[in-house]
Amino acid sequence: MKLSLFSDYSLRVLIYASLREGRFQLKDVSQAYGISRNHLAQVVHRLGQLGYLETRRGRGGGCRLARPAGEVRIGRLFQQTEDQPAIMECFDQKTNTCRMAGNCRIQSALAQAMAAFYSSLDQYTLADVVTGAHGEVISRILMSVPS
Repeated sequence: MKLSLFSDYSLRVLIYASLREGRFQLKDVSQAYGISRNHLAQVVHRLGQLGYLETRRGRGGGCRLARPAGEVRIGRLFQQTEDQPAIMECFDQKTNTCRMAGNCRIQSALAQAMAAFYSSLDQYTLADVVTGAHGEVISRILMSVPS
């Protein structure tokens, strides 16, 4: 299964948010990762809608993590940010033209595999990603980029 760039950026923004003390600006994340500010604006907006980020406009504004990193499940995040959940045509009733739909065992097998994929990722939280030796390295890399 391939995750969308949107999901990738969503995780990266949340990693940054969990490592950053207090509020941060969109430009900070953009510079840290070398990602277009416009792409990140859409991601941050959606993460705010989903309750992962607290966003505030204007003077003293910015973003920050809206919940503890230990409560952010990676599988759930990806389920909420993926825009292409149908991995085969038969998963989308609106566009399905397969004559075997509903009678083919592969649809059931793929549905189980997708559920297992997200379930496996749900064993990990954002805190798991940013703690320990790997988290320290990630923090040094991201926070050392000049604003």
